[in-house]
Amino acid sequence: MLDRQREPDADEGLNLRPPAVVMDLERLGTLHPYRLSFMRSLIRKIGRENWQIARADHGLDPRGHGHVIYKIRTPRQLFSFVAFAKHLEPESRSDRVIAEDWDMTATLCEGEVDAVRLERLRANVPLQENGRVDATCLVLSRANKSVRNFDYVVDCLCEGVQPSVDILAKVGYLYRTTAVYGSGKFGLADWRKVHSEYPDFSRPFMAEMLVCYLIRQFSLDQAEHIAHHRTGGRHAPLDPALKRYIGIGNATGLGMAPYLINHPLLINRWVEARETALARMLRDGVFDERRFERFCGIARQAIQHLEEIATDNLDQNAINDRTRHELTLLLSRIETGTPPSSWQEIMDLAEDTVGTEARELASSIMMELHPELVDDLENRLCEDEDYRLVPEMPLDELRRVIEDRYDWALAYDFEQDDARATFWYRSEEKMEPRLGVRGQEPGEDREMMLGIAYAVQQCHTDLVRFPAAADSTSVAAFVIAHPEHRRILRRIQTMAQTRYGEIRANLLDGQVLPIHLLRCKLSFFGVGKFDPRSRLWVRNTMFQGAPLPEELGGPGQDEWYFPVKPQFA
Repeated sequence: MLDRQREPDADEGLNLRPPAVVMDLERLGTLHPYRLSFMRSLIRKIGRENWQIARADHGLDPRGHGHVIYKIRTPRQLFSFVAFAKHLEPESRSDRVIAEDWDMTATLCEGEVDAVRLERLRANVPLQENGRVDATCLVLSRANKSVRNFDYVVDCLCEGVQPSVDILAKVGYLYRTTAVYGSGKFGLADWRKVHSEYPDFSRPFMAEMLVCYLIRQFSLDQAEHIAHHRTGGRHAPLDPALKRYIGIGNATGLGMAPYLINHPLLINRWVEARETALARMLRDGVFDERRFERFCGIARQAIQHLEEIATDNLDQNAINDRTRHELTLLLSRIETGTPPSSWQEIMDLAEDTVGTEARELASSIMMELHPELVDDLENRLCEDEDYRLVPEMPLDELRRVIEDRYDWALAYDFEQDDARATFWYRSEEKMEPRLGVRGQEPGEDREMMLGIAYAVQQCHTDLVRFPAAADSTSVAAFVIAHPEHRRILRRIQTMAQTRYGEIRANLLDGQVLPIHLLRCKLSFFGVGKFDPRSRLWVRNTMFQGAPLPEELGGPGQDEWYFPVKPQFA
């Protein structure tokens, strides 16, 4: 439950970690889901407010093709989740955003869906980008089956047996989303409307997360539906523990990476909330035997969770093995050595003995121990992004701001051969962000402004050279002389008022690893079980272990962190 009794100045004097530590790109690429991740926040909200989620219209044929409507009744409004399923030839099944056919497509919309509205949605939702919905729809999505798992589960149920949890664990889901659109795309309600008119979804990505949760439910319902019709009702229902263990897959590529760079004010909010939660825990968290034992118990579960992750990516396996080994070492030291007397002591020990990923994982575990110190921060995750130029700022002050707040950007040597070898652009043919090799591949003329460090350095160079006369000592005069720097100046002046937000990396470097950006954003969503397919895209699993709709609001509904295989007698 949210702690509504905290005083506004309760965070005064908190020892927040410095941005030089927190905003390092490699560190951001080690983050795990934590208590304020959007999926966890959504499930708590649904349970706390007693939302009612039920299948209202079942229009699937015996093969599982057709439509399904789920009604979502909140204390304020009624929403409908409408899913369409069809037969898809194997050669048409693709994770790429440019695909034109999917096993299922769906939308989340306001209110009831009558026959007329259903047909209008049926004519547009399966077309995705090539169709059009109206502003009563909040989210548009699509997903493909994991054929290996889906057919296996249906076959098992038809034979009257439960699928093997070991086989399920190799993938972890029956369907995998390939896009979840919101914020005004293709006629959808834009964020301003969602935030103001649909308060149930006024926190970042709440509507999108609900759609992913309901696609997971659809996948379970569809599998049982097919088994029922194939056997005349003699199938075995899927065990609830296995249902909970099955998540919804997701394929994420470069399209997600620019978001972190283009929305630094929002990212500042997310990171600051996480750092505030950790700092509160270290300063105000009660260290007692019960909480210490719970910390150790969750750590052991996290170790098992890492051990059970299946991926063919050798680098990710090495990362998981190292993190598991280091967390085991940390746990052994605090359980068998001199007993710690505070959470800070444990964090100091982690800082001295284990690597970055194990330290950040320990931080995530720690934040589970005092919900009353953490959960109110859910209300701080939004930001009305406004990047303003301050024309009256003296140039001397601007120069000090850049040299103080962007010293990391000025430290790069862009004369090095590899320093600007990469450029980012949006492919007109593929309709997705891409990386190009500067001077060798086309698209440089459509470069996206993701090289923040380079832009800052170029601005600073011209600022130092600017002949500041008595009547030209303000930013206004500099911008008139150098209009090409207007955009980066707005960013610099705005972000100078924040603590975090700027990711400290040269994204133009030839060796840049965009997967760090992907994992960072996905950790805030609440995504676990990363399965990198290259340095540019990753498969992952969402809502694994989450309670089923009929269990929301029940005991333990918020304890689905670090999911592990269910045990059967």
